[in-house]
Amino acid sequence: MKQLGTLEADVMDLVWDAAPEQLSVHDILAAMADRQLAYTTILTVVTNLHAKGFLTRTKVSRAYHYTAANTREQVTSQALRDILNSSDDPTAVLMHFARTATPEETDALRKNLPRKARR
Repeated sequence: MKQLGTLEADVMDLVWDAAPEQLSVHDILAAMADRQLAYTTILTVVTNLHAKGFLTRTKVSRAYHYTAANTREQVTSQALRDILNSSDDPTAVLMHFARTATPEETDALRKNLPRKARR
């Protein structure tokens, strides 16, 4: 999965936060009014996010309305999986993460990982 640029990530955050509501380009532009972005800029970003598989769209009247194709957690999980897969030593990366995890993260892992039989 490709990494997101800053503006793409900001748009995805808006879409995820709005779920399950669908957002139009105008909705996204209004939510980012403080950034003074052009309509065509947002249109290009959502078109690219749709092409990359991050957004789905539904035609409503003459405009598309967008929703996230996957949850924030699914996208983040896939990004972590991509990092592990790109490493020459994924086990070392995973073990380094485990050693640097906060106590809260460690507790969450212990509570949520199923027990696997040892070989």
